[in-house]
Amino acid sequence: MSSERIRRIAALGSSYAAGPGIEPIADQRAHRSSRNYPHLLAERLDAALTDLTVSGATTETITSTAQRLMFRTFAPQLDGLPADADLVTITVGGNDLNYIGSMVRLGLAGRFSSRPLTRPLGAVLKRRGVPRPSEDDIDRAAAGLARVVEEVRGRAKGARVVLVDYLTVVGPDTGYGRATPFDAATLDGFRRLGGHVADVFARAARRTGAELLAMGQLSRDHALGSSQPWVTGLPERVSGSSLMGAFHPNSAGMQAVADAIADHL
Repeated sequence: MSSERIRRIAALGSSYAAGPGIEPIADQRAHRSSRNYPHLLAERLDAALTDLTVSGATTETITSTAQRLMFRTFAPQLDGLPADADLVTITVGGNDLNYIGSMVRLGLAGRFSSRPLTRPLGAVLKRRGVPRPSEDDIDRAAAGLARVVEEVRGRAKGARVVLVDYLTVVGPDTGYGRATPFDAATLDGFRRLGGHVADVFARAARRTGAELLAMGQLSRDHALGSSQPWVTGLPERVSGSSLMGAFHPNSAGMQAVADAIADHL
């Protein structure tokens, strides 16, 4: 299928597709931007879009489990999948391994630990450290992502399915800073965890034959600390709303993903 024939796009996924913190907001309770990569891609291809993405989603909340967020319950995303979709993009799996959630927690720990008054709270937040998923954890997440692909194929039989993995957040040259208040061991831990998330996508692609756009590899030179980062760090002013977009794609990152998908097609 060529890009000229794509008339309807459906987007499934978590915050790395939804785009929390990027104005303007399309759905405040889903923390979904109207300038996320699904919207940008639909504009470029002049296609209709069904954007089902919800920040905080897991593979299970896409296939079978309702998701509760901001006092609202979202039905499994697949319930809204249009049968006539020509292209379905999928970005989910990081929350299955507590990837970005742990980064926010440890970012706050690092920031709080730098001040005497908040140092005890920083110590509490740091106790659990960077998640170290087992082989079973990684395989379970990959199986969940493969299940998403299989369910999509059963519901939108003519759709081209593209797995779009996560942008790199902590790259080879990311170091300690105000927006990245992590010591060297924590940075190494997040590099490993990011590799596990990429592995989840690679395994799911191999199991299902779905197309894979390895944005983690394509964005290695645009991690935090680079001259042109495609992701945000810990905000200077910490609040509930500002933290939703911490360690997530910024506007340039979303544009890069949309362009990469269009080029891939």
